[in-house]
Amino acid sequence: MVRAHIATLREAPAGQPPRPPTVRQVTGWLARHPTALSQDDRPGLKDVLARCPELDRAAGHVRDFAEILTGRRGSTLPTWIDAVEASELPGLTSFALHLLRDLDAVIAGLTLDWSSGSIEGAVNRIKKIKRQLYGRAGFELLRKMILLQ
Repeated sequence: MVRAHIATLREAPAGQPPRPPTVRQVTGWLARHPTALSQDDRPGLKDVLARCPELDRAAGHVRDFAEILTGRRGSTLPTWIDAVEASELPGLTSFALHLLRDLDAVIAGLTLDWSSGSIEGAVNRIKKIKRQLYGRAGFELLRKMILLQ
């Protein structure tokens, strides 16, 4: 009987507006591709973007950057950075300025087909073994452990 009474108290009153979306929900909506959004999420995203023009501009820049990443079009990155700087959105502007620090490497990473992922994996494995053996033995044991695994 108490459970039934509490359930009626937890129900939202009829005249109350729906709860606003959380920051996590809005971030998830912006980070996903528009076609990947569910039918329930699309109106919520449109409503949030209509209420905040800065967020709408930021969402456009985020989508453009996602297209550069997925399409591997690093040559268009300088124009994207210029557009972000012109929009004067603090978070994105600082991100774009950090990309400018090593622009050639970022463009190469976004355009070239080769990857150093396998090398990085081997280096991380060696570092893990080294940390496990820290202070226990010398170079010979480390060498044996690396060659065994």
